[in-house]
Amino acid sequence: MLPQLFKDAEERMKKAVEVTRAEFSAIRTGRANASLLDHVSVEAYGTQMPLRHVANVSVPDARSIIVQPHDKSLIGDIRKAIEKSDLGITPNVDANVIRLGLPQLNEERRKELVKLLHKRAEEGRVAVRNVRRDAHDQLKQSLKAAAITEDDSRRATEQLQKVTDKHIADVDGLVANKEKEIMEV
Repeated sequence: MLPQLFKDAEERMKKAVEVTRAEFSAIRTGRANASLLDHVSVEAYGTQMPLRHVANVSVPDARSIIVQPHDKSLIGDIRKAIEKSDLGITPNVDANVIRLGLPQLNEERRKELVKLLHKRAEEGRVAVRNVRRDAHDQLKQSLKAAAITEDDSRRATEQLQKVTDKHIADVDGLVANKEKEIMEV
């Protein structure tokens, strides 16, 4: 029972860290990155579709992103979707492609992004701690039902804390890297 409990907790904690990593990739830094457009969805063919399903996204240099639609009739819809997104980038339609120029971030905007980064990081840490709490509750129930001994429960709690600390350290590492990337001039 205990190995399965740890396996489930570990998997859920890894997923929480991955979700945090994905959220960090959507935070714009001064450098162009195709993942900035991952959360943009386009009204195409009567349904909402992810931008990546209707266009190729490329990064020719550090300050621009090029979006090339598979179907040229969608260029206006893609432009509107990018304008509606929270990226704050104005798309330029250039024949069959859309060019996105990323302006240099000013100091005030960098600080706002770092605050947002720390908020998302705390959400990731809370998610990891919630997994620990759920696993700890299961341990208590097992102890109460006499399925495990007190010594097993104590060892399991210590092991669970080590796994939690490892995943929170992973989130902290992600924060440090992204903050450094944001604050680069």
